[in-house]
Amino acid sequence: MTLRQKTANLLETAWVRNFIVGVIIFNAIILGMETSKTIMAAVGPLILLLDRICLAIFVIELGAKLFAQRLSFFRSGWNIFDFIIVGVSLVPGNGGLSVLRALRILRVLRVISVVPSLRRVVEGFVTALPGMGSVFLLMGIVFYIGAVMATKLFGESFPEWFGTLGQSGYTLFQIMTLESWSMGIVRPVMEIYPYAWAFFVPFIMVTTFAVVNLLVGLIVNSMQDAHAEEGNAATDAYRDEVLAKLEAIEKRLEKVSKGQ
Repeated sequence: MTLRQKTANLLETAWVRNFIVGVIIFNAIILGMETSKTIMAAVGPLILLLDRICLAIFVIELGAKLFAQRLSFFRSGWNIFDFIIVGVSLVPGNGGLSVLRALRILRVLRVISVVPSLRRVVEGFVTALPGMGSVFLLMGIVFYIGAVMATKLFGESFPEWFGTLGQSGYTLFQIMTLESWSMGIVRPVMEIYPYAWAFFVPFIMVTTFAVVNLLVGLIVNSMQDAHAEEGNAATDAYRDEVLAKLEAIEKRLEKVSKGQ
């Protein structure tokens, strides 16, 4: 077994994976502690040292993956994701790039690429994006129609909420989220326009209870499909392993029978 194969096998072991997850979580705690002026005044140098150690571990891990996988490293979207996250952390955070210091917390997202269950969630979400695009387009059409109608109907009396198309769209978005929609917006409007409920109630029914739940359904279905594909892949791998063992047993029996 070559050194590359040994390195690849080592990176796939459970204890290495769990160690990296532990470092990610520990680094997230360290980065959170950096936001406390009291802690930084007391043990600031130690916090920064521990942060550099965590970053060094991430760099070593990526280096080992690059050594073991070579160019195939960049064929995995999760490897590219890890590479970008760690690369951003290596950029000096001085001068105009000081905002990158805040982006170091993105290292916590590496938990997604390390933990298989989280990967399934993200893969299901990404798989649902094409269908979600159609739903978002439908929602955009509904919002545009609603914003135009609300501006013409209520804009004169309530210019702060429905004075322009943009203000109407934002107000309708607030109504869709059901945040202070009744006492804060709809009832004041109904004091001047008693039949305004005939506009707002159908809008809520269509957007909040229909379109949003449709988005949730698409994501759930995609996650179920991803989980089913993973289960089928595991079943196929187990079946191939069993068939290989049976074939090996059959060959041994043939050798024994020929020997007799």
